Amino acid sequence: MHVSPVPRIAGALLFRPLPHRDERGFFCRTFDADAVYAAGLDPAAFVQHSLSRSTRGVVRGLHVRRGDGEAKLVRCSYGAIFDVIVDLRPPSPTYRNWESFGLRDDEQVTLYVPVGCAHGFQALTNPADVSYQIDRVHDPSEDVSIAFDDPELAIPWPLPVTVRSQRDREAPPLAAAVRLLA
Repeated sequence: MHVSPVPRIAGALLFRPLPHRDERGFFCRTFDADAVYAAGLDPAAFVQHSLSRSTRGVVRGLHVRRGDGEAKLVRCSYGAIFDVIVDLRPPSPTYRNWESFGLRDDEQVTLYVPVGCAHGFQALTNPADVSYQIDRVHDPSEDVSIAFDDPELAIPWPLPVTVRSQRDREAPPLAAAVRLLA
């Protein structure tokens, strides 16, 4: 597994497995505790694993947690997504930067999203399954959403947005969301 930093987001990492391909398809390790530990993270810290399935065009996010926050390992296990993280940590050298990634099932790349960064994605295929491992038990009372189309971020979502949750439709702009995190 190859681990590389994300230059525009301090502390974010990409874990690229080495798929073994043959006439049957492929096999790859999607989580390696030794690689996670060597990258400076505690592999035992990830306490919940969840999976979402979305149809093409769906946007989920942008989401972040207040309080102690949460770190995530995110991977597209089936299909393809346009994945985005936004650094919302005021002391960070990359504060308010965002970066996007194409995550696909044929690569099984895992993105490490540090505590204090918002995360969201758009499904590019029908369906797209996204696997999440988080380092704290989820508490919905700590959830903060940010409008996916905030003009300050100007994220170029690749497809017309088809469906969003009520929570995401009512999400405030970035400036208001940042005040909720303070």
